[in-house]
Amino acid sequence: MPRRLHRFAISLGLCASVLLSGWAAHWVSSQVGLADLQATGQHRLDLYATSLEREIGKFAFLPGTLALEGNAVELLVHPDSRVQQQRVNTYLEQLNTRAGTLAIYLLSREGRVLASSNWRRPDSFVGEDLSFRAYFRDALSAGSGRFFGIGTTRGEPGYYLAASLPGEPGGLGVAVIKVGLDELEKSWSTVETPALVSDENGVIILSAVPDWKFATLRPLDEATRRAFDRTLQYNRRALKPLGMHELRRLDDGARLVRIEPDGPQNASIYPTSGPFLAQSRPLPGTPWTLTVLSHSDQVDDLARSWALIGGVGAICPCLIALMLQERRRRLRDRLAAREALQRAHDELERKVEARTADLSTANQALQDEVAERIRAERTLRDAQDELVQAGKLAVIGQLSTGIAHELNQPLAALRTLSGNSVRFLARGDLGTTRDNLTRIGQLVDRMGAITGQLRDFARKSSGQAQAVSLSQALDNALALLDSRLRHSRATVCRQGEAPPVWCDPNRLEQVLVNLLGNALDAMDGQTAPAIELSLDTHESRARLQVRDHGPGISPEALDQLFKPFFTTKPVGRGLGLGLAISAGIVRDFGAASLTAHNHADGGAVFVLELPFRDPPHD
Repeated sequence: MPRRLHRFAISLGLCASVLLSGWAAHWVSSQVGLADLQATGQHRLDLYATSLEREIGKFAFLPGTLALEGNAVELLVHPDSRVQQQRVNTYLEQLNTRAGTLAIYLLSREGRVLASSNWRRPDSFVGEDLSFRAYFRDALSAGSGRFFGIGTTRGEPGYYLAASLPGEPGGLGVAVIKVGLDELEKSWSTVETPALVSDENGVIILSAVPDWKFATLRPLDEATRRAFDRTLQYNRRALKPLGMHELRRLDDGARLVRIEPDGPQNASIYPTSGPFLAQSRPLPGTPWTLTVLSHSDQVDDLARSWALIGGVGAICPCLIALMLQERRRRLRDRLAAREALQRAHDELERKVEARTADLSTANQALQDEVAERIRAERTLRDAQDELVQAGKLAVIGQLSTGIAHELNQPLAALRTLSGNSVRFLARGDLGTTRDNLTRIGQLVDRMGAITGQLRDFARKSSGQAQAVSLSQALDNALALLDSRLRHSRATVCRQGEAPPVWCDPNRLEQVLVNLLGNALDAMDGQTAPAIELSLDTHESRARLQVRDHGPGISPEALDQLFKPFFTTKPVGRGLGLGLAISAGIVRDFGAASLTAHNHADGGAVFVLELPFRDPPHD
């Protein structure tokens, strides 16, 4: 009886040790995994919010510019003039085509559409009464209005930006721009985790998952639904609940939620149902909320694995102690007997076979781990490519103000010349009209060159290396930064030449734009900034040196210059990814390098070395 109690106590203690170790390993792994998932989700929130604000900001100035169009103002003063209406219709149609918006239209103070870019279509807005729309009332009362809704004519969702046109007290009328966000949603559908944007009513208006669009994050009562039917904000859409249930709240406003599947699930690159880590952020200037959902199954799987490891780690010492005790007892009791020795030998053989089997199992597990690491490296490579493209779009966002200024001047000149041409043509002055048309063509060519440079820079790289002229790539980068160079009054001094280099031309231009942009940032506020560019050859590589005349780089910053998220710029001026992305691009070129040091006479010097050779022949 005492021996049985002893064994029972040992077994109970062993079970308690295993359970406690497994629970502790599971809890620690869950906390660490959720913390990592929160950090990743926060970074994704930053990227998504930046892309959405940039997309909307491109069109924010357009409604107010219609106040500069004389025909539009004249139509608001004389709304019954058919001639003025036709002129404004044609102007809005051309402006809509150039801007890439869904629709542009002009409303009287009473809310009636006087002119619209879609005047040629059977479902034209012209003549419609839109006084019930919230953006119209906000524009009359506050000067501007923003609203997301579904059009009552074509059932097309979009974001409306409205502005009151000044004149009489309260304004002459309202100009409205309707912007589509479909391209932004398509770009979101290619990332690792789903994201969504909900409005002030809890209705999902943008989503990386098409099935989630126009679902609700919370149930709607009948009074709210009747109000939507009156305002036609969602054009009588069903507005079904998404089926998101909150499980637990975490720090920094994060939540653990579960999304229940509703019917058959469409194919997706990421899970659209199950447990998620939800992180939300209000979007400035709008009543919208951006939410990123990171699937948490991987955290749970990892926690279970560590719980199993913790349990096994706790039981192994106990089992070893028991095995040693049993072995000593058997050797002591049967030391003199040959039969006992034989049984001990047989027991030893059995253990050898068991360990051999365990070794085979461990070898298979190691092979599975190697395969998993290979897949993880491929996933990391894809993520790096997306990060490179995001860095390129971030550069374009920084250049947008200068480019908008570059385009505004030719646009104003085009408007003046075209108006003069109409009057000269009416007088029969064909010579002056021909000169004006020639100048209009030159201005259009200039605007096409500016937008063409942006389009070439923004396109996604093919990743294929080829022979590239380093001087030409430098010219393209300087052309993209021409507005910033002229605005800062910086002088550029170039010297030397280099043979063609072997790399991806699109990504090379991205690196050059980043280096030149950093040089301008370093000299911000100087009265006579200057950039020195030097081209030469070094051994089997072409070398480009970019020197600014700024304050230089501190020794502490030199050690961390190419690490992700390290930056010496003020808060809001950068994420610290530009040089890290550039260094990664240069490493991918092979036999290339990007380094930095301080010049003896002051300022920082970045040295880019690239291999030059002919492309391989078949």
